[in-house]
Amino acid sequence: MWKKIASASALAVCALLVFSTVNRTKTPKSVNPPPQQELSIKQAMLEENVAMTEQLCRSQCSLDFKQALHQLNPGTPGHVKSVLDEMRKHHDHMDYVEWISRNAGQQQASSGDIPAPVKENAGPLLNEARDAVRSGHAYQSKKIGEGDQQYIVLGELSDDGQSALVGVIHQDILHKVAIDQRKNLRIVPYPSDKRWKIESVDSKTLQDVKVDYPEDNEGTSHYHVNQIVVKFRNAPTEAQLAQIRSEIDATSMEKLGYTYVFESKSIEAKQLMSYFQKWNVEFAEPHFLYMTNEAVEPNDMLYAKYQWNLPAIDTIPAWDVTRGSEDVIVAVIDTGVDINHPDLQGRTTGGINIVSQKSEPLDDVGHGTHVAGVISALVNNREGVAGISWYNKIMPVKVLDETGAGTTYSVAQGIIWAADHGAKVINMSLGNYADAQFLHDAIRYAFDKDVVLIAASGNDNTERPGYPAAYPEVFAVAATDSKQQKASFSNYGDYIDVAAPGVNIASTYPDNHYAALSGTSMASPHVTALAALIRSANPLLKNTEVMDIMRQTAIDLGERGKDKYYGHGQIDIVKAVSRAAQTRESLALWPQWFEREAERLARKYKGE
Repeated sequence: MWKKIASASALAVCALLVFSTVNRTKTPKSVNPPPQQELSIKQAMLEENVAMTEQLCRSQCSLDFKQALHQLNPGTPGHVKSVLDEMRKHHDHMDYVEWISRNAGQQQASSGDIPAPVKENAGPLLNEARDAVRSGHAYQSKKIGEGDQQYIVLGELSDDGQSALVGVIHQDILHKVAIDQRKNLRIVPYPSDKRWKIESVDSKTLQDVKVDYPEDNEGTSHYHVNQIVVKFRNAPTEAQLAQIRSEIDATSMEKLGYTYVFESKSIEAKQLMSYFQKWNVEFAEPHFLYMTNEAVEPNDMLYAKYQWNLPAIDTIPAWDVTRGSEDVIVAVIDTGVDINHPDLQGRTTGGINIVSQKSEPLDDVGHGTHVAGVISALVNNREGVAGISWYNKIMPVKVLDETGAGTTYSVAQGIIWAADHGAKVINMSLGNYADAQFLHDAIRYAFDKDVVLIAASGNDNTERPGYPAAYPEVFAVAATDSKQQKASFSNYGDYIDVAAPGVNIASTYPDNHYAALSGTSMASPHVTALAALIRSANPLLKNTEVMDIMRQTAIDLGERGKDKYYGHGQIDIVKAVSRAAQTRESLALWPQWFEREAERLARKYKGE
């Protein structure tokens, strides 16, 4: 029965994304296209994401208008104004909304103002919208404006057709998504906002690299010019630390465990690395930066049309086995989470802001909120999108700042904090090409505490290992598209464990928005959610056993067996959680087996 349900789900999104039969015996074509072609592919994907986000915005705003119309009491103008004000309070992208009575044929109440940048163009479109709803038709205008000043005009009728809402919607989310995707897909070189003092280096040789072209990002990492990360073999004394600070002209020193981050006012990282060799250190390395790299079918309004990814990995039938557990907490090490988003309310638990420790871990980028929604957006609430888990809560750990970048220190600190505060699974949709021992220590710490660590492989279509995904303790995720083929941007290599959907993934976005993003950053939370469901189905499993189940139940793609593009294949959620549940049931039978075996041995000893 569930196979039929899954098939129906796939058909429901055919209007958006075309599915086709995959030849699983072939490796992906054009794995390494010329740089200019690869840039064009990524740019086309960005445009797809923006276009899909625009449709998500239109769909959700229309639903919000419909919901507001249900609440209106036409006989009470003051009540109508109150409802409109309240709607705009929770949807600040609705700049202007007016209520029209078809009987009276004119505006009865309004809220907000028509934005000045598009007032001239919006006027005629509002008149078109008014005429349409008075004629009994819904209305959606073409897009007007550009950049962060893009708008549309909508008109929606009440169910009885006697009243309508008409409004001007600010689609600044399209500009935000475009910026986020340019960074996430590495369409632009490493973004500098003049806040980070950084250099680009080859991750293996640490030789300087000039990044003029987006494809030059491949294999490069970025570090603070005047900072150094040091782990001493023997803990330094206060006197030795004072000597070091004096000799390197230090402006700051931070300590995490036995590892230190020093910043010098006048000495650059390469000289600092040479300087620390006399101190018998275990390692001295640059301070690297990490960047961001989404039963019965749910009734969530955007699910059927946009969420191709959930049926593709058999999510729905898996809910007959488990829908998750609040006891299994998932840490999202990222840009923070919009905890006030209507599709994430009640889905988060106490987190931390490493970037600004006196502030809440709120998302000022959008990336972390999108990742959180893929894992755990509210299901069956007739709102927006559906998450993969119904009950597993998100622990937001903000380690990346408003530019989407963060330091090795902050990422390591976030991992350790999450492990110490009860996270059972950690998602890391971030990375770089630097094998930072400092970060690896934090990874080992969490792994030794039985945490399942999952990371995105990266978006440069390169075989160069990306970290933290390539660490042996981390479960590495590549991205696939709706045809079960390698996403054009997805990194690959022998370290890849599995693949998951990562193209045009619809999920939550800050300020009550929904957006479609692409990247291995979007593939990783699919696997993270699966790990959380597995641990919910069988809490007795160790982290290594959870990882083994995900590998063993993956659907083989590409060359037969494990390969460098898909790892063990694309995850299959129903198979994985079923395997976990069967293991739990088998364990439950062990006491009976031991009792029977003891009786058998006792009879044998007595000669019976």
